[in-house]
Amino acid sequence: MKIGNVELENKIVLAPMAGVTDLPFRLLCREQGAGMVCTEMVSAKAISFHNKNTVALLETAQEERPVSLQLFGSDPDIISEAAASIEELPFDILDINMGCPVPKVAGNGEGSALMKNPKLVGEIVSKTVRAIRKPVTIKIRKGFSADTVNAVEIARIAEASGAAAIAVHGRTREQYYTGRADWDIIRQVKEAVSIPVIGNGDVTSAARAKQLLEETGCDGVMVGRGAQGNPWVFGEIQTYLATGTVPERPTREELLEMMLRHARMEIAYKGAYTGIREMRKHIAWYTAGIPNSAKLRASVNTVESYEQLRELLTESIHTGTAAKD
Repeated sequence: MKIGNVELENKIVLAPMAGVTDLPFRLLCREQGAGMVCTEMVSAKAISFHNKNTVALLETAQEERPVSLQLFGSDPDIISEAAASIEELPFDILDINMGCPVPKVAGNGEGSALMKNPKLVGEIVSKTVRAIRKPVTIKIRKGFSADTVNAVEIARIAEASGAAAIAVHGRTREQYYTGRADWDIIRQVKEAVSIPVIGNGDVTSAARAKQLLEETGCDGVMVGRGAQGNPWVFGEIQTYLATGTVPERPTREELLEMMLRHARMEIAYKGAYTGIREMRKHIAWYTAGIPNSAKLRASVNTVESYEQLRELLTESIHTGTAAKD
């Protein structure tokens, strides 16, 4: 798949997820076969105000490229100026968030709230496209509500304004992440525009990824929650699309090795205190659905050091905890 002048190795993309797709996790997903990874969303306003907390969010690594950096905001001038100010950073694609459902974002007229204002969407995309040389993409939802399903309209406006690709999550803002994703809206968007369309929503396995591609005709598939605690999913999708077979799930030892490696990366990136606490949610995802996982998660929440974490996880794995089915 090609987005603007950026060639992807394959059509499987890690979705941007706030509090999840930090640098360590992106590196693991890229290593496991993601064709492109996306950063956590970054406030365009915060960049303009030189907020020091955004520096870490803007950090990327050569090993993860191609990487898409996602901005959110609602002012065309602020977004385009922020994009221009960071263009020389080593990312490949600039994505504009038009799908985030959380109240503090949507309630501020940003994220999914932008879908209520198609004219503003066009202004944001066209100004940003003119401001930078790198490809500009957008991530949208089905619509803001069941009464305002307008993904096709927004997609056409984005294409006409110069967007290089569109990712579509098949839920409305009202749905958040509940209910089933509507893949038919992804098909409708794909049929309405000529730029690449990436489908998103309920892709939790290799089989589901193939089904999404076949049912919608979309150019790529974006994996979000299906990758939480499961960076192997990208390689599994790749293999399944190529051969029709799904690789064996990770063994106990491979699961343990991945969790500990992820922990070491988080600690190296964020320091011991924050890194260990950051890993608590990841461990919960890695171990979901395995025997005694609730007890393990409770214990992990009391761990204060890497040594304690390693001891706890090693003991849990070696005393009968199996890898996920």
